[in-house]
Amino acid sequence: MSGDRSYEMLGFDNVLLPVGDLDAAVDFYERAGFVVGFRFDEAGIALLKVGGETPGILLRREEELGQRPPPWPSPRLWIEVPDAREAARALAAAGIPPLDEPFSVATGWTVEFADAWGNVLGFTDYSKRPELGRRG
Repeated sequence: MSGDRSYEMLGFDNVLLPVGDLDAAVDFYERAGFVVGFRFDEAGIALLKVGGETPGILLRREEELGQRPPPWPSPRLWIEVPDAREAARALAAAGIPPLDEPFSVATGWTVEFADAWGNVLGFTDYSKRPELGRRG
């Protein structure tokens, strides 16, 4: 920052994803392998856990939001998994098609998928650079 203002970034809080239907979104993300940490229907939110970390993915109902394909390019949220190609197979078995085949990245493999409201998530691994991953 410029001037005399500064602050320390301590880490991520929650990542918020807008969804048009909370029930459908929770069902979709549970099929994708996420665990619901809590749900507060009166506020239109549900928290999905990501590993053992306290922050998670907060699904937030936006009633006017209709279903749509993901805009390209759009922001993406990638989550580390042990094996992205195995995650792609599990997604397909759960009826969740990837946006494309798993693709190679500098650290390993990644597969991306989208929910009905155009939010794009990816599962990525560190199979090529395990020393950089959480299990490395």
